[in-house]
Amino acid sequence: MKPLLVLAALVVTASSIALSQTPAKPANQEKPAGEKVAASSGVEQALMQIEQELTDTLIKGDPSASERYLADSFTFTGPDGMVSTKAQNIADMKSGALKIESSKIEDMKVRVYGDTAVVTYATTDKGTYKGRDISGQYRWTDVFVKQNGKWQLVSGQGTPIPKPA
Repeated sequence: MKPLLVLAALVVTASSIALSQTPAKPANQEKPAGEKVAASSGVEQALMQIEQELTDTLIKGDPSASERYLADSFTFTGPDGMVSTKAQNIADMKSGALKIESSKIEDMKVRVYGDTAVVTYATTDKGTYKGRDISGQYRWTDVFVKQNGKWQLVSGQGTPIPKPA
């Protein structure tokens, strides 16, 4: 059942990305200089700030940013392959099951596709989950969708970065 759920989430995400793209303008129809760059960089900065706020509040054990930015339909695939919901993530934070002492974000990139955006970045984390050490380096992919004028995180996935041999 879980593989089917994950596949369905991927299909929905891929569909929203494909549907939110706008056709490219013909080469002879140029935008005024800086118009697209300025709009895109504002969205990029806003999403980078959201990611930083989510990280900062996670370290504090404060679920307020997650409650605000995670869509009700949010799906998280952890570095261990387990899938969880917004409610489960917030419950883990509130109960203390997830404790992050530090998280250093690096190499963040934001790609905007209309009302959908993909944010990728790496972290070096120190923390525990249900008493198990989860410290290490990870690569993350987060998918945001703009709904009702607000950016909402709809999907996130973490992958461990192996230590060099």
